[in-house]
Amino acid sequence: MFTGIVEEIGKIVGLSREGGGIRLHVSSPKSIKELEVNDSIAVNGACQTVISKKGDSFEVEAVEETLKKTTFSSLKIGERVNLELPMKLNERLGGHMVLGHIDCVGKIMRIDKRESSWMFSIQFPKQFSKYTIPIGSIAIDGVSLTIAGLKENNIQLSIIPHTMNNTIFKFRKVKDNVNIEFDIIGKYIERIMDSNLNQKVRLSEHKLREAGY
Repeated sequence: MFTGIVEEIGKIVGLSREGGGIRLHVSSPKSIKELEVNDSIAVNGACQTVISKKGDSFEVEAVEETLKKTTFSSLKIGERVNLELPMKLNERLGGHMVLGHIDCVGKIMRIDKRESSWMFSIQFPKQFSKYTIPIGSIAIDGVSLTIAGLKENNIQLSIIPHTMNNTIFKFRKVKDNVNIEFDIIGKYIERIMDSNLNQKVRLSEHKLREAGY
């Protein structure tokens, strides 16, 4: 589990195909000090398992399902990525609870420079609109953010200078794709409500049969 607070900007220094997946070799001089093989790390918000480490870099292997739901298939050598180590239970939760399970890919539609911030407008598939609320939490490329504006399947996010300087937002351009993880609370509520509804339907059918219908 993660908090959406990026700890380091890493760099893709190697990339190779492994069957239907890809193996990423990531330079991370800061994070590598705490990483061991089998540890988890969030790369642009996607939870990955460290399969090897050497010097100041580590390797992860992204399989078909990850490539389908994230921007990993378009990563290139030399590209920068957001990195976050898993949260520790004895520390403060700085952002919000992020699992590192990417829901979909969104696209940056506008970047407006303001006096002391940047407003990013991001579009995502319409079926995920139900997981967004005004002033709700969302993770973009692993960065915990607050939804500043919302209209159907478009969100606006206000990026402060610190976030801009310490994440790959400073490299992002209009039309770039980003990884999106919606707040887990909404997804659990939806599942519970669906389960309750199904139980009522089954119960109703049973009662009808008992009544001779």
